Amino acid sequence: MGIGRFVYTPVLPLMHAQAGLSAGAGANLATANYAGYLVGALAGTLAPALVRSRTVLRGSLLLLAATLAAMPLTHSTAVWAALRLLAGVASALVFVVAAASLLHHLRDHPAHLPGWAFGGVGAGIALSGLLVLALRSVADWRAAWWAAAALTGVLAAASWRLRPEDAPAATGTGDRPGARTHRWFGALFVSYFLEGVGYIVAGTFLVAAIGQGSPGWLGSGAWVLVGLAAVPSSALWARLGRRWSRPGLLLTALTIQAAGIALPALTGSTAAALASAVLFGATFLGVSTLALATGAHLRFPRSVALLTAGYSVGQILGPPVVAPLLRHGYHQALLLAALLVLAAAVAAAVLRIGFPHHMGGDHTVRVRQRQPAEATRP
Repeated sequence: MGIGRFVYTPVLPLMHAQAGLSAGAGANLATANYAGYLVGALAGTLAPALVRSRTVLRGSLLLLAATLAAMPLTHSTAVWAALRLLAGVASALVFVVAAASLLHHLRDHPAHLPGWAFGGVGAGIALSGLLVLALRSVADWRAAWWAAAALTGVLAAASWRLRPEDAPAATGTGDRPGARTHRWFGALFVSYFLEGVGYIVAGTFLVAAIGQGSPGWLGSGAWVLVGLAAVPSSALWARLGRRWSRPGLLLTALTIQAAGIALPALTGSTAAALASAVLFGATFLGVSTLALATGAHLRFPRSVALLTAGYSVGQILGPPVVAPLLRHGYHQALLLAALLVLAAAVAAAVLRIGFPHHMGGDHTVRVRQRQPAEATRP
């Protein structure tokens, strides 16, 4: 999923230079992918059976690889947009099926195990960046898409036997979320939505912003660094979640991410660019891990699909929100994105108030009880 969804970022400059893709059309292709991601997330929300279907998972993996392989077969912007939309749908379905499976089957196992699986998205980002860096001097944009499709196919085969979430058992009224649970989930939803808006602005423009006035390798190298930093991040944040409260960690991760997004807008140094890539990569998957695990902890129905849908709506809104600022370069857009992520941190701070750290049967949250203040310490 990391390759199928994010390889577009490093391939985009090649398509501008070699395939005649305009900047506006390139932005439209990105928006099509975000819209497809929303469609897939909503499908998981409205039809919960999809999230528990092995057929849906396998079909989505095949569709994702096929859309990558088909990109070089045409020069039609409309067809490219349709392919990126389908890739977005498939990416969302893969994510909600895999995330729900991990959070269900590993509920009573160490929290870092699903974190390492989420890190696969970061590995896909890093691999896609390395793949394009290796090919750009010896092949064209078509070869980059075909190589990405082949690698996606290999990884799809490796994940073919993943077992989706089991069907839910019948529950009594005592297991239904109460009014206060709805309130906590509402704060979580707002926080994750705002993260979607701010994160996608950075994810779309961070490489271009770093590349302005910098050595040619720095932008692409920063993208690889984002992926490498993301690989262990989910497992690290999940492991920290065994010792400290998830809402507090969510607040911390969002604050760190906001600082990372703002760095390239405040200084143009190489050190700042690399630090920004590390901070962004080390937190954006961690935020997803913490948010989805918190929704599962609250036992809110279809929490993974609902949160992913809100996140994807934020992704669609992000580029249009900052579009008026782009005529002045990328710095103002990144600063606005950092402010939006800070707003997400404020919502996470609200989530901490009276949060139910212990709910019946959930052993994944192990907040120390020796001192009352430690239950909400970040």
